[in-house]
Amino acid sequence: MNRQKLAALVEEATRLELLVSDLYALFHECQPADAAFWWTLSLEEKNHAALLKSGRDHFLPLGLFPVELIPSVLETLTARNNELEAAIARFRATPPSRQEALRYALALEESAAELHFQQALEEQGQSTVMDIFRTLNGEDHDHAERIRRYLEMLPFA
Repeated sequence: MNRQKLAALVEEATRLELLVSDLYALFHECQPADAAFWWTLSLEEKNHAALLKSGRDHFLPLGLFPVELIPSVLETLTARNNELEAAIARFRATPPSRQEALRYALALEESAAELHFQQALEEQGQSTVMDIFRTLNGEDHDHAERIRRYLEMLPFA
């Protein structure tokens, strides 16, 4: 993959993480009963974006950015980001119910774009650069499973 295409993919993948963070920050504001849960996820998504930006700044110029960390189809990422922007606008205008917020987040985390990042970080032995990303990411992963468990423990589940 050429460097220009990879740079564009990294930008859209970073935008995705930031939009998901924005969505969870919005849920934090409109769902006081779950505020701490959403705030934690929002911060973790910002951390994912920071990891991608750091990789772009430090590894991309050296040709060492781990392409397995991001989806390879720019149009898919761009479409997902556009959908997220529309959802954020919709939820700002009409805040979701507690259940709707959790179910939307679960579907989002199970989408191909978000799963790609998660699965890449879970695979061992890919490269030294991926090991660095994995270490920096720490325990900030498996959002889908955490949302699913949280949803199941609530009375409406």
